[in-house]
Amino acid sequence: MSNDSKWLVRTPSVQRPVMRLFTLPYAGGSASIYREWAKNLPQSIEVVSIQLPGRESRLFETPYMTLEPMMERICEVIRPLLDVPYALFGHSMGALIAYETARRLQAEGLPPAHLFASAQSAPHRRKQAEELRHLLPDDLFIDKLRSLEYTPEEVLRNRELMELLLPMLRADFSVCDTYRFTPGELLRCPVSAFGGYGDKGISQASLEAWGECTEGSFTLRMVEGDHFFIHPQKDLLTAEIAAKLLPEAAVR
Repeated sequence: MSNDSKWLVRTPSVQRPVMRLFTLPYAGGSASIYREWAKNLPQSIEVVSIQLPGRESRLFETPYMTLEPMMERICEVIRPLLDVPYALFGHSMGALIAYETARRLQAEGLPPAHLFASAQSAPHRRKQAEELRHLLPDDLFIDKLRSLEYTPEEVLRNRELMELLLPMLRADFSVCDTYRFTPGELLRCPVSAFGGYGDKGISQASLEAWGECTEGSFTLRMVEGDHFFIHPQKDLLTAEIAAKLLPEAAVR
């Protein structure tokens, strides 16, 4: 397996897609959270999930602690796949990665056809972390995970499993805690944001602010659910994404 291929989990049934959808995970998540998406999307849209270091098949690799070098590496890996129109989808932490990836590739003359930002405040509206959560002692860090409902209780109580997962979880929280928005050129592609009515950490106003990140069109869809609405609302999300992407692919 080449070093680049470890980053990509692709849909094997798509031969010549008209659109590629790159998906990025939330903190503590992996490529497998998008495993079922290809079944819900038309065959003409290839789902390519980014597998970050430190999880699943890459469990023993060193995870990234900051966003910038991670984003740079992702751009390197996906550039060869930008021979067809592409879009980016990210949930929570993944939305920040997707946004910065879109900005970098646009600056290179390779803009996305669409950016989908889910369960994340617009980058310029994010509140700075009051504490560096990734630096908390293990017991306090686990309590923080529990309070945020980011990790199932059965996982939190499994000491051996948590010993394996803590480096990756700390790294992901470091990516979020240390992220700083830098003003620059607006995106030119359409942007769609998704939010959960029950997500206590992400306000609707902060989601609406994604419209300020682009010169293109903007839509916001609020759905039932908490921060992890991405799972119970999978069918709704993929239907919305397909409706947005197929017309855009047809005009390119």
